[in-house]
Amino acid sequence: MPHCTERPLNLWFIAALCFAFAQTAIAEDIPKDAAGYTEYVAGQLRAELADAAVVVKSPLTIAIGGFQANLDRIYTFCQQSADGCAKEIDTYVRGAAQAYRDQNAPPTREAVRLVVRTAQYIEQTQRSLGPDAPPLLPQPFVAGLVLLPVLDSPRTIRLLNAKDLKTLGLSAEEAQQLALTNLRNSLKPLMDVAKIANHGQIGQLVGDSYQPSRLALFDTWAPLAKAQGGRLIVALPAKDAVFYVGDDTKTAIDALRTLVRNVLSHAPGPLSDILLRWTPTGWEVVS
Repeated sequence: MPHCTERPLNLWFIAALCFAFAQTAIAEDIPKDAAGYTEYVAGQLRAELADAAVVVKSPLTIAIGGFQANLDRIYTFCQQSADGCAKEIDTYVRGAAQAYRDQNAPPTREAVRLVVRTAQYIEQTQRSLGPDAPPLLPQPFVAGLVLLPVLDSPRTIRLLNAKDLKTLGLSAEEAQQLALTNLRNSLKPLMDVAKIANHGQIGQLVGDSYQPSRLALFDTWAPLAKAQGGRLIVALPAKDAVFYVGDDTKTAIDALRTLVRNVLSHAPGPLSDILLRWTPTGWEVVS
């Protein structure tokens, strides 16, 4: 192995060669088995977050305080690309550390938002948090779905709970209203992002965790319904996706249901298979 202090026959060549050997050495230090890999990443997290309790729960699962980090994706990446593994871990560790900091930052009124979740999700999440955890604050929405207040940050969305309400000096009802107001002020107007779905077309709003939340702002959908002749049927199969049609024929509804089933089977954050019809007085479930 050449030394980095050898005579500079070609400084760029020597520098590149030294870097390559250093990267190889780092890659060789990273365990390839899941348990060892998890311990390695946990060590990186402890170095990044000296004030946090970092505990290995199981292979590829780490608890950082009350925040859970899953390593499945980066472990698969490292198995397939040893050369890029160290960089991928470093990126993941810095992101997870920032997410932990965001989760533990004091709540602010400006950060309060609403997300749509299933009633089953609320039950499972509250149970997983343990009996001593402050209760979450869902409000019924439609057909097994709830509106859930959260705290928004650049990297994460944290669930708002009763303890946060006390800190903010808000009641549950006031938090819901504040969340709706903040949501309305932070989202672009619907007609700026939603295209009219003509006959045979399915419109979509995807890629943002607050797209399904738009359904809580019922009045904002009126212009789209009007532009589609008063016909608007929507679906929210994933936590970051809404699909809709401007046709209430059986053919259009069946096409939308088919798309919804496909999205539900592949989405990392599946939500619901229900379809909702816009009416001047509220959303109605399509039977």
